[in-house]
Amino acid sequence: MMGKRGSLLRSWLPFVGLITVFIAILIIGYQPEARNYPKYIASSPAPTGVKAIYTFLQDKKSAKEWVHPPKVLPKSAQGQLLIMVEPLNISKTTEMKQYEEFMEAGNSILLLSHIPDGFFDLKTAAIKPVEKPNVLEDEEKNTYKVNVNLPNRLIPSKKDKILLNDKEGAVAIQRAVGKGKLYVLVSPELITNSEVLKEDNLTVFLKIVNDAGPSAVLFDEYVHGERSALSGALVYPKWFLLLVLQGTIATAIFLWLKGKRFGPVYAPREESVRFSDEGIRALAAWYIRGRRYGDSIKIQADYTKQKLQEKWRIPYSIPWIDASDYLERKWTVKSGEEIKEFLQGLSAVLAKDGLNKQEYLLWSRLLDDLRIEVEKG
Repeated sequence: MMGKRGSLLRSWLPFVGLITVFIAILIIGYQPEARNYPKYIASSPAPTGVKAIYTFLQDKKSAKEWVHPPKVLPKSAQGQLLIMVEPLNISKTTEMKQYEEFMEAGNSILLLSHIPDGFFDLKTAAIKPVEKPNVLEDEEKNTYKVNVNLPNRLIPSKKDKILLNDKEGAVAIQRAVGKGKLYVLVSPELITNSEVLKEDNLTVFLKIVNDAGPSAVLFDEYVHGERSALSGALVYPKWFLLLVLQGTIATAIFLWLKGKRFGPVYAPREESVRFSDEGIRALAAWYIRGRRYGDSIKIQADYTKQKLQEKWRIPYSIPWIDASDYLERKWTVKSGEEIKEFLQGLSAVLAKDGLNKQEYLLWSRLLDDLRIEVEKG
């Protein structure tokens, strides 16, 4: 057996090698089309992406992308900063509450959005277009030039602290939320790859980040829909996922080499065809065409008697006429008189040399009724 299996494996090796070479050629020759990145994605090198500032914060603050729902945000650690750039995907009240719980635990969120209305009870007002570059001022009267569109201004509440403003109103605010803080800036373009190094754009952004003083920085990609069916699995370390994959492949190969079967087991046709419904119907048709009604009834009665012995423990050797006492205890749907009548009629039919078709059909049906009752148990 092992020799045959080894021979089979050797016969497959050239085929596997050919497939491997083919896949290698495809991988080497594959030239992917240029990807169209959505705006404000941390991994996007496009002009509207934020990969430059993300890479910068990776070096300075060990920034990471966050692609999971807010319910699994790490709330045990404090001092984390979650950066949300023009979120598209916070539509559920429960998710908003989970972000608030993250801040209440001692963490901060920096929200960059043109119109943050609806997020954390924020409100804005539209203004007339302002000539660029625009000049912003902080609490200490320091000024910063920003070369981006600022079509809206924040309407601060009494509990909000204005971090940056211009002559039109508040551009950035800070709000205490439990032990943490919420920072809002109404200009997501400020940190895009094409704008971050212009004027004082980077300085303005880092001023807010430094005010939060984070121990760790997370870029929220969940709010951009950057998640998939695998996002739940990505919670686990890559080495663990690789180990699981290798273990699965090794198990499949081991079971295959052991000869384990997967899927249904089909019996060879020669083992079942003689006893299948197809065979029984063919045999019955042969008896009917040859008008061998008597032989057919005798075979049917003999089969029923075998079932009586198997299911109801009625001895096979007992003649039909003497089986009434046994049948009365088991065949409860019939009365004693009906059973005796049935047995007398059956004995007479079995003793006849020839049967007509009507008699055959009648007794075949009556024997079927008894057989069905017997098989019910």
